[in-house]
Amino acid sequence: MKYQNNKNSLKHPDQRVGVFIDVQNMYYSAKNLFNKKVHFGNIVKEAVAQRKLIRAIAYVVRTETKDEQPFFEALYNLGIETREKDLQVYSTGFKKADWDVGLAVDAIRLAPSLDAIVIVSGDGDYLPLVEYLRSVGKQVEVAAFSETTSSKLIDMVDDFIDLSADKEKFLMLNPAVRKKRLER
Repeated sequence: MKYQNNKNSLKHPDQRVGVFIDVQNMYYSAKNLFNKKVHFGNIVKEAVAQRKLIRAIAYVVRTETKDEQPFFEALYNLGIETREKDLQVYSTGFKKADWDVGLAVDAIRLAPSLDAIVIVSGDGDYLPLVEYLRSVGKQVEVAAFSETTSSKLIDMVDDFIDLSADKEKFLMLNPAVRKKRLER
């Protein structure tokens, strides 16, 4: 399903933009929907839309094995800051990795220096954040896969970028497919 957002948000080169990426939400959406990984560099580029990028922050989770370190370095090399926290493991074996509050606090804290705030997540838990940011005059946009995005979130924001509309741009080929293409 392709969403059309007719709110037609104003995007001009002098707008100061902050991009806040809920990595867990995007990772699991791409994995569950398409069995692929997300191309965060292309998402940030699309979200910024030739405006002035002030901050791009990815909210990530560290595991005990540190297997994700190359991913964190790749984000850094793309100019995306990372906020890291350890995976919480409870005595019952339940694991939790949630950055919703941290992302919201950063967006509110940085809002005075931004004109537009882009949340890269389809999580409906961000509705109160969007409502607050819009009430203080900020343009709020969301970039996510429409299939896993809250319809209320889509309705509330000034612009919605449906990453599913251009999968080749926003998803990465798995290494075996990439290797075959390079061999041609």
